[in-house]
Amino acid sequence: MHLKALSTLIFLAVSLIWSSYAQAQQRRVVTYQTVVSDNRVIDIDAYIFDSVDEEPHFPGGDGAMMKFINRERRYPAQAYNSGIEGRVLCGFVVTPDGTITGPEVIRGVEESLNKEAIRIISRMPRWVAGKIGDSKVPVYCILAIPFRR
Repeated sequence: MHLKALSTLIFLAVSLIWSSYAQAQQRRVVTYQTVVSDNRVIDIDAYIFDSVDEEPHFPGGDGAMMKFINRERRYPAQAYNSGIEGRVLCGFVVTPDGTITGPEVIRGVEESLNKEAIRIISRMPRWVAGKIGDSKVPVYCILAIPFRR
């Protein structure tokens, strides 16, 4: 009798562990507002993703984005005349509707170039939003704005 009870207890423990493991492995999109991940419900409006199924992108692709940057860029005169060059590394969030928010300098070159890079990013049109499954989600992006004489 004691062996039968012990066997039953071990079976139940293994079953419980297996069930928990299987549930922890599930990841699925429920609605456009909610993502289920690791048994947690995440409101996508309150979470910024850095890894998604489909990355956000500038409308028309990278070539169109470089044309936009080259057309919008106003090289600050003092930096230009002083021979200051470099790439300003910026971060920003592309929201589910494609709007760019919260541009910031991650690694700058010189204050006037940093401000110009933020101005350029702030003037960008709406991007094509990033997605997890079929849901559009906010995504943190990094972009380098080049300044060459």
